[in-house]
Amino acid sequence: MDKSTQVAVMYIVTHMGLIFFLYPTDIIASFDHGHWLAILVGYLLHVLVIWMYMKGIHSFDQLNIVEICKRSGNILAVLLLVPATLYLLAVVIITVRAYSEIVTIIFLANTPLWAIMVLLLAISAYIAMLGPETMFRSGVLLCALLVVPIVFVICSSFQNTDVRYLLPLWDRYIASFSFLRHRSYYQSLFAFASGFLFLGFTPGILTYRPKTILLSSFILLPLFLMSVYIPIFTFGQSTAERFQFPFIMAIDTIEMNWLMFDRITMFFLLSLIIFIMLLIALTLWQIVCVIQTSVYKIKTVWAVPLLSVIVYVICLQIPDWSTVERFLWWNTILRLYVLTVIPIGILWLGTRHKKQLSR
Repeated sequence: MDKSTQVAVMYIVTHMGLIFFLYPTDIIASFDHGHWLAILVGYLLHVLVIWMYMKGIHSFDQLNIVEICKRSGNILAVLLLVPATLYLLAVVIITVRAYSEIVTIIFLANTPLWAIMVLLLAISAYIAMLGPETMFRSGVLLCALLVVPIVFVICSSFQNTDVRYLLPLWDRYIASFSFLRHRSYYQSLFAFASGFLFLGFTPGILTYRPKTILLSSFILLPLFLMSVYIPIFTFGQSTAERFQFPFIMAIDTIEMNWLMFDRITMFFLLSLIIFIMLLIALTLWQIVCVIQTSVYKIKTVWAVPLLSVIVYVICLQIPDWSTVERFLWWNTILRLYVLTVIPIGILWLGTRHKKQLSR
């Protein structure tokens, strides 16, 4: 049965969890004005990557990425699966540590960081152990419950904006593509590279149409644009770049006396944290799939908790936010590898497989 809707919804909500926190900070830091170009370049790269990736995956009959790599030989399996698994592990570590810090900063200042990390990992691990079908159905349900309040908050955040900060749209500085020389821009690719690999793990479990995923990706473009431009429209570039989380600061300026919540930021953050837990669960499941298929046939009920404990221990070794940012920068090579070598490699394998079938 076609499950394109479930897969597309999971694709959207996991990216929504990534867009509004770390991404605006990095994009605003990488460019003085004309941020739309930096966003568009990253988005077009993302669309190209998922197109190549899905085209390669769907050239095989109901085989997932692990099975494809194993059929193609040990060398290719190592070259593609080992970096992908290491990157997925880095995604879980960064996400758990970074979002625990965000929760602490915004509304749980007196709660120990270790307790928040335990909560994030425990819930995510439980979801991962329930299996992919349950995860994807949960994604649809949570999207139905939370997307309307999120859209309401985003629309309300235009309350204190000045669109003149959009100008200039084009000049010599923008045309120089100088953002490509800033490390913060390559850190921003975390939002594009961390939520698409699962599309190669679902064949054989959930069937989907690549066209549906490509069409759903258009929903992400305005979200990327708004996550960056709402803080700029609210504070201006020179002020927005000083904030650790500029989008959160922007929605914190919303004034609605008729709402029952003192801070609309809290409700918005809780909604996105739920999406982040889905992303963590999905990523844990992908890592376990690689281990079970390629390394050792361990039961999911043991593999997920064991992996979660390893992630938790590593997260405890990260002392502060500056270390999180350094870790985010250190895995840039893996991030670029995932965005280039893996989709190109899978596309090449798929093209070769089709040629072999046509002989």
